[in-house]
Amino acid sequence: MQMAKVRGTVVGTQKLRSMTGVKLLLLQFIDHNGELLPKYEVAADPVGAGLEEWVLVNRGSAARQEEGHQNRPLDAMVVAIIDTVTVDNRRIYGEQQS
Repeated sequence: MQMAKVRGTVVGTQKLRSMTGVKLLLLQFIDHNGELLPKYEVAADPVGAGLEEWVLVNRGSAARQEEGHQNRPLDAMVVAIIDTVTVDNRRIYGEQQS
């Protein structure tokens, strides 16, 4: 899993039938110090994350392990919305900071 920040949404009106109803988010990855990395990914979002929230992302085959997503062509999926992140007894992210 990797941490990322929700930067926006991705909408496609023409898509595979198996992708109907799948919310897509544009995510920017975050390093262990809470710094934004210059790497982005589009991920499915079954948990309902919002703009600027920090999330956990599964990538590769792990993104298809959730029930109902096995037959979808997913490379990345949001699996959790992060409330807090603490590194070396120092809070680098808290929900109210988003």
